[in-house]
Amino acid sequence: MTTALITGSTAGIGAAFARRLAADGHDLVLVARDAKRLREQATELHDRHGIEAEVLPADLSEDKGIETVADRLGDRKNPVDLLINNAGFGNKGRYLEVSMADELTMLKVHCEAVLRLTSAAAEAMRERGRGGVVNVASVAAFVPRGTYGASKAWVVQFTQGAARDLAGTGVRLMVLCPGFVRTEFHQRAGMGTDNIPGWMWLDADKLVAAALTDLARGKSLSIPDPRYKALMGLVKVTPRGLLGGVTSRTGRKYGPQ
Repeated sequence: MTTALITGSTAGIGAAFARRLAADGHDLVLVARDAKRLREQATELHDRHGIEAEVLPADLSEDKGIETVADRLGDRKNPVDLLINNAGFGNKGRYLEVSMADELTMLKVHCEAVLRLTSAAAEAMRERGRGGVVNVASVAAFVPRGTYGASKAWVVQFTQGAARDLAGTGVRLMVLCPGFVRTEFHQRAGMGTDNIPGWMWLDADKLVAAALTDLARGKSLSIPDPRYKALMGLVKVTPRGLLGGVTSRTGRKYGPQ
């Protein structure tokens, strides 16, 4: 039986990963800020699937929280076989409308925490000759769209570069780039969703199933839906100047900044 550590495990994509991995028989290390919610989740998954679910409260916007999770990932006696770097959030507002403190917090969670946790996990995994890391980004990474998209673009580039460097070690790295998913993400950011077309929404459980299939196939990039694969294909051939104008307008209407 293997162990998976999931950050941001109590809601959305993180919770979907927890449900699927528990159903598949993996023990879990559940990471989020809300200790009460973590304990409830751990109890439910243990009772339903008979797996062991460890609770690890941590705030990844703070050094102490990152260090706590990194130490757990580096524990050689209780190894983590799969890391899901899922924790993240969006800020409501355009550039210069969001406070610098909030912008820096986003970079701390989306970039610094991902770098440090991936490195802690990959080092231990390389010693054992096996393991996997999934870093959750977004299709926003492929369009010019403010700090959120820029931070997710960093996750894409970092993960694919690290995957190449670790080729042949037994450690698999993959970046997951979903589109709109029905989670708490927009509600927490104070963003309305009524104007987002129904066809753009993805189901978190189906997304996770597709992502794990892509990881097993050795992919370093997963865009787990034909609709978004087609949209990203259009993005590649659209002139950057035109793309910037379009994404600016649609981003203000639909997505995080």
